[in-house]
Amino acid sequence: MSATATDNARGGLRPAAGALAAAAARREAVHAWLLLLPALVLLLSFTHWPTLSTFWDSLHATGRGGQTGAWAGLENYAVMVDDPVFWQAVRNNLWFAAATIPLSMGLALLMALWVNEKLAGRAFLRMAYFTPTVLPMIAVANIWLFFYTPQYGLLEQIRGAVGLGAHNWLGDPSTALACVTLVAVWKEAGFFMIFYLAALQTLNPSLKEAAAIEGASRWYFFRRVQWPLLMPTTLFVLVNAVINAFRLVDHIFILTRGGPDNASTLLLYHLYEVGFKFWDTGYAAAITVVLVVVLAGVALLQFFVLDKKVHYQ
Repeated sequence: MSATATDNARGGLRPAAGALAAAAARREAVHAWLLLLPALVLLLSFTHWPTLSTFWDSLHATGRGGQTGAWAGLENYAVMVDDPVFWQAVRNNLWFAAATIPLSMGLALLMALWVNEKLAGRAFLRMAYFTPTVLPMIAVANIWLFFYTPQYGLLEQIRGAVGLGAHNWLGDPSTALACVTLVAVWKEAGFFMIFYLAALQTLNPSLKEAAAIEGASRWYFFRRVQWPLLMPTTLFVLVNAVINAFRLVDHIFILTRGGPDNASTLLLYHLYEVGFKFWDTGYAAAITVVLVVVLAGVALLQFFVLDKKVHYQ
């Protein structure tokens, strides 16, 4: 075959090979989208569509009989701005978050460091720390309700044994929110401990051996080696802790119902009361939109700003 004929044959093969490659790429793309389709349908059905529907409802008055109410524009948001109970719930939630997030994360890290060591009864300790996590939130609230019961509760028995007077822990505005905070920390610390423990077990044991050879103390080894390597896990736990701090409603419903005098009302409980007790769905939708926007903004800040600073170099 002449050189010209060979070149012509190669030129004819190039378009055919390109077409086959393009067809293979299309098949791979279709295959990938088909694999993603179930998760995408669930995400759109139970996350994005309800969010858009809630935003639409927040722009309308409360309807009747399942019908959309009259157009209200930003009136529900104006009512929210003028609502003193809403701002009380915001303040309570900020205090609640400021207490539960560092306390639960710090306690979880301490427990993980402890049960990661070789000690007798380590399996029992891990189970004991994790047990509050698997208990239903309603059950946890009822357990602590017994602790806080005036005159008969465990705390009252202890106070009576040391000669102190009775105190209504959940009925006092100065202690009601703190009592709910303590329950939340007790419930969440064991859950966060699992993530820290898993991260600690992935660290190379040679790091600890090298630190011991160099004569580094445990505190120095934790501060300069373990803590920087745990920062990605800390970011993940922080995101979950922030979300949990703004979605608590079960404990409030059982322990205090927002009282006394809204001293323990949190945002989600206030939303529940507005939507299902007073049946003002338009106003409840407006509160939901604000809550979703704030949490989404915090999550984006954590992932796209803090995430760049947590990886150990």
